[in-house]
Amino acid sequence: MGAPNLPLQADDEPLPLAADMTPATTVCPGQESLFTMRRNWSPVLARLRSRPPGELPLTGTATALVEDFAELRRDQQASGLRKNIRTLTILGYWLGVENAFHERDVHDLAQLDTHLAAKPVCQFLRARGLLVEDPELHRDRNLAWIETALHALPQPVADEIRTWVDVLRGQGPRENEPRSWEGIRRYLTTLQPTLTAWTAASMTTLREVTSDHLHNTLKDLAGTARRQLATALRSLFRALKRKRMIFRDLARHLAVGDLTSIPRPVPSDLLAGLLDHAATPFARLTIALAAVHAVPAADLDLARGTLELHRGLLRHTLYLEELTHRLAADWLAYRHQRWPASVNPHLLVSQKTALDPDHPAVHRVTLGQVVPPNGPTLDRLRQDRILDEATATGDPLKLMRLFGITEQTAMRYVGTAYPERTAKLPR
Repeated sequence: MGAPNLPLQADDEPLPLAADMTPATTVCPGQESLFTMRRNWSPVLARLRSRPPGELPLTGTATALVEDFAELRRDQQASGLRKNIRTLTILGYWLGVENAFHERDVHDLAQLDTHLAAKPVCQFLRARGLLVEDPELHRDRNLAWIETALHALPQPVADEIRTWVDVLRGQGPRENEPRSWEGIRRYLTTLQPTLTAWTAASMTTLREVTSDHLHNTLKDLAGTARRQLATALRSLFRALKRKRMIFRDLARHLAVGDLTSIPRPVPSDLLAGLLDHAATPFARLTIALAAVHAVPAADLDLARGTLELHRGLLRHTLYLEELTHRLAADWLAYRHQRWPASVNPHLLVSQKTALDPDHPAVHRVTLGQVVPPNGPTLDRLRQDRILDEATATGDPLKLMRLFGITEQTAMRYVGTAYPERTAKLPR
């Protein structure tokens, strides 16, 4: 599985390629490995560290593969392209290109050096039919995090938390829509400090939790932190009660605040100048979508001047006014100039998602960076826009037609704008 007579020390002086760098390529195309041991790339990188990728002697087929990859990724930033080229060159030199590469090999190699990259190379090799995928590398990262967190808890508590996770995934006594692993991870992240503190105090099972434990956990918290923890605790103990793993649901009556309340309007001095301070076409369009049309992202048909919102299985069409239409045209022109080879179907793309063959959406962290650190978030801009329209019209049907929201959401905004209309009359 590796070159013969290679020492394991990573600080040895590089030796000539001809003498000590015999590649581990197969004798002939189609030859299979006798043993499937995990490869150790450290000695290989130690010998190749001082040699630029261009100095490694590649076969004609390997050279053509590297050139094909470079042409495909030519729109990538220079630093990222060098990482990918070096990774593929080392793989092509050391293993040859006659047989498929193992995905585990690519990731093991990239983990040893910050100047190497694995994901783009694996995507390229997969598209060429030259990759043997490793199922362990394609597990949901949130699921992997949850399993690691559960492994760190004492066994009885870990079993109880695992039961709660199963209920959230729709495996409880009542039929519920399963939550995503990402949502469950957020719940467990909120609960983790509390569970750690309880188990550190010699608590062996959640049956030992009392009302005093819950009160002491929440008494020093306020605002969003308190609501999130109280909500997670109520979810946890409700699930355990349904599965008959505890006798009483002590968290049932925990006050979590009004989770359906509508935030106050954004002050006008915070709204003024948001577009003027936006430095990129991406930021200007994102702010306009949130502040004018109350949407964080959507599918765009610039020729017809429309936005199509995806809300589950439903579709809602919004018509662009002149400002958003112009900002969308500027962004699409910049996107085509910056990444002409991008085929990502999403309207908003970033440096990472534009050329990613998996076509992911832009991460919410990237979207959140378009507004100033001390300014209103995109969610607050969206809510402020709907609340402003509700104050101006007081018509929930118009809000539903204009923003594509449900009747319950429209009524909450109208109730916030005109509380006297929905106030309960005395008997």
